[in-house]
Amino acid sequence: MEAIRKGLDKVLEVVCCLLLALMTIFATWQVASRYIFNKPSTVTEELVLICFVWMGLLGAAYVFGKQEHMRMSFLVDKLSERNQTKVKLFSELVVILFAALVLVFGGFKMSQLSMGQSSSSLQIPMGYIYLALPLSGVVTIVYNVLNISDIVKELASSKETKNKNTKTA
Repeated sequence: MEAIRKGLDKVLEVVCCLLLALMTIFATWQVASRYIFNKPSTVTEELVLICFVWMGLLGAAYVFGKQEHMRMSFLVDKLSERNQTKVKLFSELVVILFAALVLVFGGFKMSQLSMGQSSSSLQIPMGYIYLALPLSGVVTIVYNVLNISDIVKELASSKETKNKNTKTA
């Protein structure tokens, strides 16, 4: 399981860094073409937008995998360690449900519906741009399954430790 997580982390890190680098290059060229050459490039504007959408969605999936997303934990912090673990498990299940229904199912439907519509400058089907939604949903679900596996192991080890402490006493 850890090998899958590390491999997925590495792929997403490289893809997101590459998208950020491309965004920087395209935006720099857009500014240069507009203010230096007086001939704005509409293609680079669209490319920056596409890179931003893909990087944002894949980056969000990556953050879920790292469990470094923003959260308000002031209520959860007051719970016992075991109940905190249960809340973590519940939140992972809610995210899986959201990712499956909204990102994967809804994103795939949206992508299918927009295949007939072309982008203004690049003339590529908009459905390809919207494929970032189901892809990020699938990656998020994979990460959530890995996170749930870790939580279950954590629950099992805490039970084991509790049983050992009970036997020793």
